[in-house]
Amino acid sequence: MNAPQTIERVVDFVDPSHNILLNMSYEEAHARVLSGDAERVGEIDGQFCIVAREGKKVRLARSIGRPLRYFLAKRAAGPCLIIAERIDQIVAALKAEGLANQFHPSYTRMVPAHHILELELVGCPDPNPQLKRFFDPQRECLPANIETIGQQYIGALAEECSRWLDAIDEQQPIGVLFSGGIDSGSLVLVLYHLLLQRGQSPARLKAFTLSVDTDGSGKLSTDAQQALAFLKPLQLEMLLEVIEVPAAAVDWRKAIGVVEDYKPLDIQAATMGLALCQEIRNRYPEWTWLVDGDGGDENLKDYPIEENPELTIRSVLNNQMLYQEGWGVSAIKHSLVFSGGQSRGHVRTFAPANVCGFQGFSPYALPKVIQVAEGIPFIELTDWQHEKLYRLKGEVVSSGVRTLTGIDMPVFEKQRFQKGAGSIEFFDRAFPKEEAAYRSEFLKQFAAV
Repeated sequence: MNAPQTIERVVDFVDPSHNILLNMSYEEAHARVLSGDAERVGEIDGQFCIVAREGKKVRLARSIGRPLRYFLAKRAAGPCLIIAERIDQIVAALKAEGLANQFHPSYTRMVPAHHILELELVGCPDPNPQLKRFFDPQRECLPANIETIGQQYIGALAEECSRWLDAIDEQQPIGVLFSGGIDSGSLVLVLYHLLLQRGQSPARLKAFTLSVDTDGSGKLSTDAQQALAFLKPLQLEMLLEVIEVPAAAVDWRKAIGVVEDYKPLDIQAATMGLALCQEIRNRYPEWTWLVDGDGGDENLKDYPIEENPELTIRSVLNNQMLYQEGWGVSAIKHSLVFSGGQSRGHVRTFAPANVCGFQGFSPYALPKVIQVAEGIPFIELTDWQHEKLYRLKGEVVSSGVRTLTGIDMPVFEKQRFQKGAGSIEFFDRAFPKEEAAYRSEFLKQFAAV
């Protein structure tokens, strides 16, 4: 007797209109993912997540800038694959299908950035997905010259921003999430330069800076003071809008529900990002575009190695895209639920903007920009010295901005968003010190459906 034929079901919540494709139509990008050809998928330029189905075969691919999750549920008739950006969308679909009793957050899966993930919907037992890397940049191929590197790195950033400007309505205003730091500062200057080149008014551009009133005094945050110190010498302070919020707007538990993760640094940054995005939305109900500098630290490896006991400068400099992808999909530490590196952590930026109704754009996280960064000869330039590594981003980016725009960009000491938006004392009061508190809150919100 033949076994009954399984009937697969796919529930797809992904909205193709939220993709930012810079060199081809969605239909062409979709066809490339459907083909499963990694080389062809690697030619897609932009910020995207794409779902393509051919019979029982489903292929998923994403860049860093958009999350893509899936959940494979079991039915008597055959498997039910749910694909979404958010866990709460998966939960809603399972409830609608009468399958909520199968849910646990640890059963959800994140598609790792820069890979094609291929699923076969053949029923029990479900085979493991197959992964093919579509983005594999050459490492350490640039000359050890700061001016050359800066020109190529910021040049690639400007090219991607220019293509994005070509793709959006030229009447729409552009907001930059701005702290006066290297990444957000360079973005403001590059976008300002590109708008002038196009003969468009720079009044279209606004630099939004968060300032948490931590004690009711109305004193500006460190970030707000730094933002003004960045723009004023350049006579660009008219671009700045300080977004002041009360301390009560900073709610890490709410941020966990929005980001659907529990990593402390990501939740802390997302908490501030959510407070900023909520108040921008309150002030500007019709605003669409927010641009951010997320990815700049990952590209130039500008994180304090001393704060992470799992890392050494050798592991940071020797591993391809460590900060973008984590230890890699073949490593034992790779998380199937969240993926790794910025492939996981970018939700800290994406989700707050998304739930507040904004369309986000993260040009530093685009493959074309990462490709240049991976070509930097970090070992030769730093000689394995931490301080040389930490100085490198400021040297590269400021040189590149100067070459492109003629502007001498101010460079300040690095400070994390979650601390600069308020005060150190407020940060210590507002956030738990131990990861266990964040993990416990995540499970509290998501384990019980």
